[in-house]
Amino acid sequence: MSKTAILELDGVKHEFPITIGSENEVAINIETLRAKTGAITLDPGYKNSGSCQSAITFLDGEEGILRYRGYSIEDLADKAGFLEVAYLIIFGELPKKAELEKFENDIRKHTLVNEEMKNIIDGFPKNAHPMGVLSSLTCALTAFNPGVVNVDNEEKMYEAICKMMGKFLVIATWTYRKAKGYPLNYYDNTKPYVDNFLRLMFELPTEPYKINKTVLNAIDKLFILHADHEQNCSTSTVRMVGSSHAGLFASISAGVSALWGPLHGGANQAVLEMLEEIQKDGGDADKFLAKAKDKEDPFRLMGFGHRVYKNFDPRARIIKKAADEVLAELGVNDPILSIAKALEEKALKDEYFVKRNLYPNVDFYSGIIYRALGIPTEMFTVMFAIGRLPGWVAQWKEMRVNKEPIGRPRQVYVGEPLRSFVEMDKR
Repeated sequence: MSKTAILELDGVKHEFPITIGSENEVAINIETLRAKTGAITLDPGYKNSGSCQSAITFLDGEEGILRYRGYSIEDLADKAGFLEVAYLIIFGELPKKAELEKFENDIRKHTLVNEEMKNIIDGFPKNAHPMGVLSSLTCALTAFNPGVVNVDNEEKMYEAICKMMGKFLVIATWTYRKAKGYPLNYYDNTKPYVDNFLRLMFELPTEPYKINKTVLNAIDKLFILHADHEQNCSTSTVRMVGSSHAGLFASISAGVSALWGPLHGGANQAVLEMLEEIQKDGGDADKFLAKAKDKEDPFRLMGFGHRVYKNFDPRARIIKKAADEVLAELGVNDPILSIAKALEEKALKDEYFVKRNLYPNVDFYSGIIYRALGIPTEMFTVMFAIGRLPGWVAQWKEMRVNKEPIGRPRQVYVGEPLRSFVEMDKR
C-alpha cells in the first residue's frame, strides 16, 4: 500500500501521494493541490519545493555527500578526467574508452567559432564584465545555429551537446583575452580539452606555452567539482527557460546570467574582494575573524560555510590539496594569498567556527588557485561556468527528454483589492 499525506483545509481532508527517491528522500506530490482545494503552497526561494525528479546528482548537505549518477565526488575527482565526468553526467554512464575518444573527437568537430562572432565581442568595451560578455556570446551562438534541436532524435541531440561543449570553452576564454587585449586563440584539435583551456587562456603568439601538470591537474579537478550541484539557481534557470522549448544556447545563456550573481557563482570572486579589503586594512586576519564573530558587525567572512552543506563541503577537502600543491609548485609570493592561508589556518582551529561547521568551502580554495594562476578576479565566475556546463546541458536534456511541462510558479497576491478608477481632477 502506497503512502499518502493528508491535508485538512476548512474541515475537509485531502490525500496526496508520497514520492520516495532512490536515496530515501521523501516528497509530498501536490500536483493536484490547487485543483482539489483551490489553495497553493507558499515557499519563498523554493527551499522546500521539488521542481522535478532527476537522476543526475544526489546531494546530502547534512552528511556532506555529493554524487554524480551514483558515483562519489571523491572517486570521480581522484580517478576520472573532466570530459569523462561530463559524459557521465550528460549520458548517465561512465564512458568506455572508445566512447570517450568519440565524444572528444566529436566535440573537436565543433570547436571552430564563426569569425563573425569576433565582430560581436569587438563591440564590447574592454572593461565589460566577462560574465556579461559570455552570456551575450552564448546567446549570439543561436544566430549561427538557428535550427531547433529535435530532442526526440538522439543523433541530433548528441550533435547539439558536442557543439555546445566545443564552442562554449572557446568563447569563455575569449572573454579573458578581450579584457587583456590579447589576440583571440583557436582550439587545437590535437590536444585534450582541459589542455586546450590553458592554451586558449594563456598562450601568446610571441612564445611557446608549456603546460604545468600540477596546474592542469588542479583545473581538471575544479571543473569536475563544479560540474553539477542539483537544482541550484542557475540550473533551475536553465530548466525553467528550457521548459518553454527555448533552444540549448539560449537556455545556457540564461544559466550564465543566473550564475553571475554574488550569492551564487560570484561567491569565489567575493572571497578575493574580501581578502583585498583585509589587505587594505593592514592584513590582520585575527581582527577580521573577530569581526566575523561579532553579531553587531556587518562584516561577513566569505568562502566559509555553505547554504546547502551544514557539516562540510566535500569539494573543499578535495580542492584544498590541489590548492596547496599549486601554491608550492608556483612558489607564488602574494600577500593576498598569505592572508587567505592565515584565515584558513586560524578558522580551522577556532572554536567559534568549528562549533558552527563554518569550514572553508570550494569557493574559498578555487579563488586561491585562480589568484595564484594570475586569473583576474572578474574571470572567476567564468571559470565556474566552464565547469558547470555539463551539468546545465544534462539538466536541459533530462527536462526536454522527460517532456516536463513549462515552468509556471503561482503567487499569493497582496496588492490592493478592486478599486474604482479616479478621474485626473479628483486625485
